Amino acid sequence: MDLKNKRIISTGLAMFSMFFGAGNVVFPLALGQIAKGNTLYAILGLLITAVGVPFLGLISMTLFDGNYKYFFNRVGKVPGFLISLCIMALLGPFGALPRCIALSFSTMQLYFPDMTASSFSIVSCLIIFAFTFRKNSIIDVLGVILTPILLGSLAFIIIKGLIVSPTLPISDTSTVDIFLKGLNDGYQTMDLIGAFFFSSVVLSCLKTAPEADNEKNDKLIINMTLKASLIGATLLSLVYIGFSFVAAFHSEGLSGVTPDKLIGIIAIHVLGPYAGIVACIAVALACLTTAIALAAVFAEFIHYDISNKKIGYVPALIGTLIVTYFISILNFSGIANMLIPILQVSYPALILLSILNIAYKLFHFKPVKVPVIAVFVASLVGYLIA
Repeated sequence: MDLKNKRIISTGLAMFSMFFGAGNVVFPLALGQIAKGNTLYAILGLLITAVGVPFLGLISMTLFDGNYKYFFNRVGKVPGFLISLCIMALLGPFGALPRCIALSFSTMQLYFPDMTASSFSIVSCLIIFAFTFRKNSIIDVLGVILTPILLGSLAFIIIKGLIVSPTLPISDTSTVDIFLKGLNDGYQTMDLIGAFFFSSVVLSCLKTAPEADNEKNDKLIINMTLKASLIGATLLSLVYIGFSFVAAFHSEGLSGVTPDKLIGIIAIHVLGPYAGIVACIAVALACLTTAIALAAVFAEFIHYDISNKKIGYVPALIGTLIVTYFISILNFSGIANMLIPILQVSYPALILLSILNIAYKLFHFKPVKVPVIAVFVASLVGYLIA
């Protein structure tokens, strides 16, 4: 295998690791728990917004060479900056970051019932600070070790969960309603938002291939991105499908279990208490390492983009973690309820922006401000009416 194909495969695996966070664990399981016999229709909806849409955004950003400022500034310099700020805040201390801590807590609480959300969040924030206030190679090593354990644990849960599964219960939800539920839950993974900022990492990985570096060939980079995206999208899809069906088959035994505790309960039920704790620890650590990366990215955003280096990186990091702590103790369900209206209103406009920016790069289609603003207003009005 040549270096280019190795780079494509490694980048595709990296995409899976970057996208796989708290929402990617919880929402496919919660969807299967509700969908039961109609899980296939739920998965179709989920795959559209949790796999197709994020990789649409990734391809769109690739055409802009991963430059999110250029990408968002097409709707205007000030609106573009505000969009970037809001997205970074959602990825950082007001959304994905505390949600990762909250899911880690919910998963580990099954084995440590006396542990409180407050104490766990404090310890988590201190760990995150320890790994981010200076560059540390331990995270890279941990990622190399953790990813195979995580993938192995997830695969084992899915395969054994399907083998020992009871009969699939009949659903009392209509196929249309459960399909729409899948669409809406796909928003909650927040992967489209993540794709806008992961793209630069993906491109930097792919450009290390000799062919890409020597030829300076944009078409080659796009081709490599598409192939790597296919690998990442396939892995995510397989996990989503497996999780949804495992939860659907075992839904009778999961009655009353809150979404954030599903992965732990299923791991214990399918693997037993001893193997189950390994899976729970792997999921908790995966969420924590994702939180470490998000904290560093948001602190750098404040340091460079917001304050123009007037606020130091470490003070920005401390401020980020203080806000993260207070949001994380809302627990997973509280954070999800806070994010639902924001994501439902903003996602359609961000999807349209991605499509229009692709059209702009490929076909020189220039209209962008009016369509994006119109869709955003329509989404806001629709949500308020609903």
